[in-house]
Amino acid sequence: MKVQHLYAFNTPYVFREDVPVPRPTHAYDLLIQVDAASYCHTDHVLASGEMATVEMPPFPLVGCHEYSGTVVGLPPNSAQTEFKIGDRVGVSSRAYHPCGTCVECIEENTPDSDPKGYSVLCPHVKTNGIGMDGGWREYALVDARQVTPIPSGLTQVEVAPLMCAGITIYSAIKRTELEPGQRIGIVGCGGGLGHLGLQYATAMGLKVYGVDNADTALALARGLRNISGATIIDARTQTAPEAIAPISKEDNIAFPGQFGLDAVIILPESQKAFQYGIDMLKNHGKCIVVSFPRQGLHVSSQDLIFRDIKFMGSLSGTNKQLREMTQFSAKHGIKPEIKTFPLEKLNELVDTYNAGHGGKLVIDQHHKSS
Repeated sequence: MKVQHLYAFNTPYVFREDVPVPRPTHAYDLLIQVDAASYCHTDHVLASGEMATVEMPPFPLVGCHEYSGTVVGLPPNSAQTEFKIGDRVGVSSRAYHPCGTCVECIEENTPDSDPKGYSVLCPHVKTNGIGMDGGWREYALVDARQVTPIPSGLTQVEVAPLMCAGITIYSAIKRTELEPGQRIGIVGCGGGLGHLGLQYATAMGLKVYGVDNADTALALARGLRNISGATIIDARTQTAPEAIAPISKEDNIAFPGQFGLDAVIILPESQKAFQYGIDMLKNHGKCIVVSFPRQGLHVSSQDLIFRDIKFMGSLSGTNKQLREMTQFSAKHGIKPEIKTFPLEKLNELVDTYNAGHGGKLVIDQHHKSS
């Protein structure tokens, strides 16, 4: 089969056509024909050797942890799976073969938790495209418990970016626990996660404030058709206090700290962007951090103690949330802005990403680049 291999950090991908097709051997293995495989910022971080994780890649590695495909092979005991040959599925990044017995796997303590025996946070799992081969190939083995059926109304190409970018931002919004009518900020709103977050938050009935600092990203955010009422802010021309100043009049509150956003989600790996988002929050607000810069982020004791800002990290969502998010996307017409490339042109896709292209870049196995 055709694959794109990464043989070392900071090197181009190598296209090969002589790799054997994997075979299902585990009770939960599904063999899928990969239809679409999306590029994530994490792919860039990993290929650069900057991945802050204990799960080091085995070289040569087939990257990509957000993809979709069609089931072409079932596990040895097909009674273990709800899927059948020909089903369209989306594949999330985690978790391939969780242990089923650790604390993470056996706890079932929230409404969004997966059933006991499976957890995306299991420390023993492998991650697609990071700890094991991912989606930049013609066929892939996936865990039947880490996939979601693709509903009508969404294509495989549209679904692929949702399997990491979509579920990550959807889960982060859910972690804010905001109610319709409350205010949320998305810093980095014109990127892959951000432009999806604008759509999800709007569909959830939240008052949405998007922040970015690049012309391409801002144009993409402002061009979205289904974010009516959202406020898009250029951080280069407005300070955080200036951006939230109209809220003071809306709520008839003049004292700083008593007006602002109820929650903010931080997507860029930037201390400046991190602080900009925090400065938009009202006292007691929530800051959800999705980015993971190697050097970390500095939290001000003034914000933590005197303003009672609550900080939370958010990695991804459960499989239960993955299915919920996919159905929600189909129901509300939420789709990524995409540009497609054939598998053979993965390095061209990477160059386009490095040039600052907004939205999502996707390998489409069935069509030429658009």
